Amino acid sequence: MLDTSTIEQLRSVFARLDSPITLKIYPSNHADQSDALALLESLVQTSPLLQLETLKNAPQERAPRFEIHRDSRFTGISFRGIPGGHEFSSLVLALLHADGKGKRPDRGIEERIQRLKGPIRLKTYMSLSCENCPDVVQALNLMATLHSDFEHEVIDGAVAPEEIDALGIQGVPSVIADEKLLHSGKSTLLDLLTKLETAFGTSAQESASQDLGHFDVLVIGGGPAGASSAIYAARKGLSVALVAERLGGQLQETKGIENMISIPYTEGVPLAAQLTDHLSKYPVKIFEHRRVRSIHNSEPGANKHVALEGGESLSAQAIIIATGAKWRELGIPGEKENLGQGVAFCAHCDGPFYKNKRVVVVGGGNSGVEAAIDLAGLASEVTLLEYHEQLKADDVLTSKLRSIPHAKIVTQAKTTRVIGDGKKVTAIEFEDRATGATKTIETDGIFVQIGLLPNTHFLKGLLELTASGEIAVDSRGRTSASGIYAAGDVTTIPFKQIITAMGDGAKVALTVFEDRLHASKSLG
Repeated sequence: MLDTSTIEQLRSVFARLDSPITLKIYPSNHADQSDALALLESLVQTSPLLQLETLKNAPQERAPRFEIHRDSRFTGISFRGIPGGHEFSSLVLALLHADGKGKRPDRGIEERIQRLKGPIRLKTYMSLSCENCPDVVQALNLMATLHSDFEHEVIDGAVAPEEIDALGIQGVPSVIADEKLLHSGKSTLLDLLTKLETAFGTSAQESASQDLGHFDVLVIGGGPAGASSAIYAARKGLSVALVAERLGGQLQETKGIENMISIPYTEGVPLAAQLTDHLSKYPVKIFEHRRVRSIHNSEPGANKHVALEGGESLSAQAIIIATGAKWRELGIPGEKENLGQGVAFCAHCDGPFYKNKRVVVVGGGNSGVEAAIDLAGLASEVTLLEYHEQLKADDVLTSKLRSIPHAKIVTQAKTTRVIGDGKKVTAIEFEDRATGATKTIETDGIFVQIGLLPNTHFLKGLLELTASGEIAVDSRGRTSASGIYAAGDVTTIPFKQIITAMGDGAKVALTVFEDRLHASKSLG
């Protein structure tokens, strides 16, 4: 089932295992059962500590299903279907995490996971072609290995169509708890942990080890601007901490990159890994899977105190904010209520659910038009709604969309409401800005593609923001608040590009260093 090259790579990866791990597969008459067995048989050949056991006396499953056990104890992780495609890496990581290996969160995040109130029983329905699904699957699998009463079943939606229909799932990944949708779509470990804390509750917070320390510079954000800021500040001999929801930021969701000068082509995920590796070469204290709750800036020259969600805190003499931006939502009634049930943000991931169905794309920029073109290859009818009089996308894209017979473009359309029947989307309502009339389009799915929103929600009242939420900065990255700087896409700098964000981060870090020098000279 696995080729020779893959087997050799896995032998190297699993050479790190210390404990015996058993893959226990249930009996099944499903057509894919033999393929599932072949995959697992190939996998266990890569390490003497991996074993395969067929549960001959267990009840028959409707599809291939297996569990991961360590030292004869269930780890909480199981798979239904064959974890191939993008999910093969999830299986490999699950085996490493089961043995306490692989990249793991620091102790502070582990403690938050362990404080979740059990029992927690989750199912994640995914698609093998979904690029966002592994992030969710791997985060929940990791949590299962860290929590004593946490079980997570990973299910290929293709082997469970009846369950998909019964649950009204129209997007992946979809996380189900108690037969109800807990989460749908792309997410991070931090966001998933926060949702689980809300849904299941958490034990009393420990008071110890909540102060993460004091630093010369605190960088908030782990994308290109944040990484660049941290590296340049560390090179100047400053003590540096970096707080981020996830290292790489928006790079983790970026595909082809062709405008990084000197690098003709790369992709977001490997570039994010390179940034992380570069950071590791310097004494930067990294606190990943964190989100800032508030910043207290009492007076010019004083230390800034930063409170994080989850109860932790830290302080710094200077702060560089490089939190970037996130996908913008419509903010209309019915949108949040129908996430994962007809409202989606990834045409590539969720498009297959709309084969021979009607879809609406909201947004006439490049991403919206590209999504409409992609969906036209599956859907029976595609309608693109654009707020302005003309599409903002490149001519080559708009020409391609207009050439598709079953694609329709509606301009001057202000979306006002998503309509659903309690289980799925049925229509979208919009105002015709030319006439003022309210119109409705019956649809099975809505894909939102309206750009990005600066991540500045925690800064309101602290420093000057523009009407669109960007941080107002001077030519060197100083904000209106003393000792607080900002870099990259979160600011008013033009041209939101990876390469400009990197340069901006370096510039701001050098400004921080210069300002410190000037301050020390004036005191002297």
